[in-house]
Amino acid sequence: MSIVEAISKPIQSLDAAALEAVFHQVFYPRFNTRLKGGGCEPIYLPQSDQRDYNLIVYSHDYAASALHEIAHWCVAGAARRKLEDYGYWYAADGRTLEQQKSFESVEVKPQAFEWMFSVAAARKFRVSADNLEAGVGASETFKQSICEQAQRYCRDGLPERAGLFIDALTTRSGCDTALAIEHYGRDRLA
Repeated sequence: MSIVEAISKPIQSLDAAALEAVFHQVFYPRFNTRLKGGGCEPIYLPQSDQRDYNLIVYSHDYAASALHEIAHWCVAGAARRKLEDYGYWYAADGRTLEQQKSFESVEVKPQAFEWMFSVAAARKFRVSADNLEAGVGASETFKQSICEQAQRYCRDGLPERAGLFIDALTTRSGCDTALAIEHYGRDRLA
C-alpha cells in the first residue's frame, strides 16, 4: 500500500452492532465475556448458574453506552469481574455535590478509556457527569483529569485488555491514530 493509499483510507464509524462483534471476537474466547445491548440500564453480570458466561449489558442500542461499559470492564480487575456491577458503589441521578465528587474520582480511568475507544471507533465522545437531575455537570477538574489520564495512556501504554480492544477497533474502523496524544487535549472536550 502506498503512502497516498494509507492516508486516504476511508474511516468507518462503528455502530453498536459492530462494537459487539469486535468485542466478542477479541474477548469471548479468552475472557468468556459477551457484550449485549437492549438494557434499560447498563449492568455487568458475572457468570452464574443461569449463564455460563459473563455479560456486559449496555443501554438500548447506544454505542456510547457500549463503549462506556467496556471501559468499566477494562478497568475492573479479576476479583471485581466476579461481582455484579464489579461491586462498585453507584448513586443514581440527583447526586449531591459530595456524591458527585466521589463519582468523578472513580470515573477518570473509565472515561479516559471510553474517549480513546471512541476515537478508535471513529465516534464522538462526550464526558458524562451522569447527574442531570441535580443540574451538576462535569467539573473542570474532572475534565482535566480525564485528559491527563488519556495522555498518560498514550505516553506510557495501555493495560492489556484496553490495548487489545483499541487495536481491534482501529483495524475495523480504519482510524489508526487512536493513540496519538494530540486527540486528547483539553480543547477537544466540550
